[in-house]
Amino acid sequence: MKLRTLVFLAFSATCAGKAWCHDFWIRPSSFRPGAADRIDVDLRVGEGFRGEAVARNPEKIESFFAVRKPGAEEPIVGVEGKAPAGFLRARSPRDPDLSGPLWIVYRSKPTFVELPAEKFESYLAEEGLERIVEMRRARGETAKAGRERYSRSAKSIVCTGPGTGAAADTKIGLPLELVPGSDPSALRPGEVWQVQLLFRGAPVEGVLVVASSESEPEKEKRARTDAEGRVRFDGVGPGVWLVRAVHMVRAPEGVDADWESFWASLTFQVGP
Repeated sequence: MKLRTLVFLAFSATCAGKAWCHDFWIRPSSFRPGAADRIDVDLRVGEGFRGEAVARNPEKIESFFAVRKPGAEEPIVGVEGKAPAGFLRARSPRDPDLSGPLWIVYRSKPTFVELPAEKFESYLAEEGLERIVEMRRARGETAKAGRERYSRSAKSIVCTGPGTGAAADTKIGLPLELVPGSDPSALRPGEVWQVQLLFRGAPVEGVLVVASSESEPEKEKRARTDAEGRVRFDGVGPGVWLVRAVHMVRAPEGVDADWESFWASLTFQVGP
């Protein structure tokens, strides 16, 4: 069994629910809906772009909303305990002429997890968090269990038709956020695409960013952010894509954990 799968199972065993373990992303029912269409919003958890739908759980939701234009957040409604976790109309009944990029955004409340030292070290290495491995070594904590608080920030961009709408480079203000340099829905297959990673609003360097397609999830593209928090991916072919990153810092005073991690994901579709 893959190491990543073992770590996922360890997380699953210690979390309050599988929805709060490992990769987490938004999968709308359509990335290019018609003007009158309803968009069902699935929250999914899993690995390798293979996952299960998560039922809506208000106790875990910090915020769940859509952005049709800068500065305007529209709550995403749904039925507690049911999947899909939310739904909305492609065009707002209040502003039916507004079209273009539409952001769907989810942020979770923090959750605590503890892993045995060996599994925690393996998880850090697999997720590109070697910096934390070195910090633990310097502190003499390599043999210590990993006590971590983590939270999720997920985004998905949907094209509701020609128009300005919420620009692709709109900064939502999430703790850890992937911000496209250009509208990914307008990409031509094979073009180079750029994304910037922001931590608390500022670029963060040296973080591993992974991109994978829904059709070929095993063919991951990996790159680390530069001094401006940017990475570039070439050969982004047609279909649905997931881009993800995780950043970890020492937990602040007063938090019952040693480390705090922030997980970000972004989904979009290239081509029709």
